Amino acid sequence: MTRHSLTALAFTLTLAATAHGAPTLVENVHGYTLAGDRLQQFTGLVFDLGKVVQTGDAAALHKDFPGAQLVDGGGRTLLPGLIDSHGHVLELGFENVQVTLGDTESLAAALERIRAYLKQHPDRSWRIGSGWNQAKWKLGRFPLASELDAIVSDRPVVLERIDGHAKWLNTRALQAAGITKDTPDPVGGRIERDQNGNPSGVLVDKAMELVDKVVPPPSAAERRSALQAALTQMNSVGLTGAADAGVSAQDVALYKDFADQGLLSVRIYAMIGDTGSDFLALSKAGPLLGYGNDRLTVRSVKLFADGALGSRGAALTAPYSDAPTQRGLLFSTDAEMAHKISTALKAGYQVNVHAIGDAANHQVLGAFESAYQAVGGRTLRNRIEHAQVVALADIPRFKQLDLIASMQPTHATSDMNMAEDRVGKERLRGAYAWRSFLDQGTLIAGGSDFPIESTNPFYGLHAAVTRADHANLPAGGWHSEQAMTLLEAFRAFTLDAAFAEHQEKTLGTLEKGKWADFILVDRDLFAIAPADIWKIKVEQTWVAGKRVY
Repeated sequence: MTRHSLTALAFTLTLAATAHGAPTLVENVHGYTLAGDRLQQFTGLVFDLGKVVQTGDAAALHKDFPGAQLVDGGGRTLLPGLIDSHGHVLELGFENVQVTLGDTESLAAALERIRAYLKQHPDRSWRIGSGWNQAKWKLGRFPLASELDAIVSDRPVVLERIDGHAKWLNTRALQAAGITKDTPDPVGGRIERDQNGNPSGVLVDKAMELVDKVVPPPSAAERRSALQAALTQMNSVGLTGAADAGVSAQDVALYKDFADQGLLSVRIYAMIGDTGSDFLALSKAGPLLGYGNDRLTVRSVKLFADGALGSRGAALTAPYSDAPTQRGLLFSTDAEMAHKISTALKAGYQVNVHAIGDAANHQVLGAFESAYQAVGGRTLRNRIEHAQVVALADIPRFKQLDLIASMQPTHATSDMNMAEDRVGKERLRGAYAWRSFLDQGTLIAGGSDFPIESTNPFYGLHAAVTRADHANLPAGGWHSEQAMTLLEAFRAFTLDAAFAEHQEKTLGTLEKGKWADFILVDRDLFAIAPADIWKIKVEQTWVAGKRVY
């Protein structure tokens, strides 16, 4: 069959599909979408074959599309589906079968919850939960293996810190991993030790790999169940797209399987974890673009420069203000980082690098500059993930190097109880500095880093605008000079998130020809007080014109 006949066949099939079913008109809504730099309002949305046909006045649309199927929006607010630019999808799903400690206020409360969980799940071992935060507990130190032993000593147990950059082990888990007094700290990692040099129960960053290699992997059935649970959770809070920050070849295969079966109810932008064997295997055929009607795209690589602030793994140029012997952990040398970035760019992949501390951000900026000179790739919309604590002199370099700042607004409101303790007032001037980035023209892609933070994007919108917690404290916001406007925050979770994924022509707004991904919510985002944004509830979620929640 010739190319001309294939084109003719495709056109005929499109006409047949259009004739087969009438378009759908969603009416009786307070609709909003971005149109260029302005906010456009409408009362009706028409879609057909999963894509937007027109928005506008519902009464006029009735006349223009007299045979349309009608959906009554019930007076709700209609928004484009929201996109989370940085999350961890399967980890979110696995949380549903584990104990969660994120809301515990003390070590004692956490231990009691672990005790209750193990009583209900007597056969569970190894990875049983996450979310602990010694800063929130006001413990002044990391928890100990002996404290966990008092709850469970007959089987290995591993609990991940809330930021994913430290793990708390009981003695059986330390023994199973072969970690002793003589085990050296790996490059980019740290084994917490007691005064005698013995491992005390916490592994930071690269040291976590010492236990990871002996933890039994989840089964195929458990992985499928976790993915389904994560998709359901994301749809329930209005997410129609999510970037999965660090996937394996096995994860990509699972995503493709779900897409093939019509089960992938969130559009996944998958970042391949590092430039090792999985990257080599997945990149043989080049980037995977728009698989399954734009349900899966694999065109980027996720790298790590350092750890996290809460566990003092974030790499700083000067010592931590509250730990003068520590500067955090760089995971690679400057040359190694530049080589990894060059490897991915040369293959045509966008590069997204986790960098939290000012030393890590400085290293990554230098590595991008070096890589551009060596292999090009400046136009691939490369990103720094988190960009959390950046030296003031380095902020302009994001613009100079055409880098996107992929940032998570709720990190600021979660970290405000300890950030100044960690870095001091002076370095805090370049921390969570959204206004500084936006004012120089750097695009911010909004996300959450779920399950470290809540999947709910309205929590992120609230934090971006108010820089306050859900009690709206501190009054006036924490360093409110760095707050976003509501329109900027909305862009960060819609059109700018789509741009950061090279998908702004198909996603991010409800303009003609784009996918009909939208949500109906219980109150008007643009009419309520900013303090109430986090209270917005999603009542319906639609992807490609199909209701998924």
